[in-house]
Amino acid sequence: MKRVLFVCSQNRLRSPTAEHVFADWPGIETSSAGLNHDAENSVTPELLAWADLIFVMERAHRAKLSSRYKAHIGHARVVCLDIPDDFEYMDESLVRLLKTKVPRHLPRH
Repeated sequence: MKRVLFVCSQNRLRSPTAEHVFADWPGIETSSAGLNHDAENSVTPELLAWADLIFVMERAHRAKLSSRYKAHIGHARVVCLDIPDDFEYMDESLVRLLKTKVPRHLPRH
């Protein structure tokens, strides 16, 4: 079972949407978190250690993750999706974008 973590700023719109969209994908377990101090569910060293694959929504998230948590990322691969903060939770166009960008990095089903 591959453990996949989706990361955005607040963990309110993009990363929870991604977690929900891919929750039933065969062969993976999903979670989501935010990098801001007031995020719904904050990124923690334990969560990063848990993850095999980390998707960040923006390049700034990758930079923040690397500068704050470099020692905790360990073996996880970090993939930037380049999805701007322009969407509501479960927005149809966000779901379409996620379904276009994420599956190529997941185990085949």
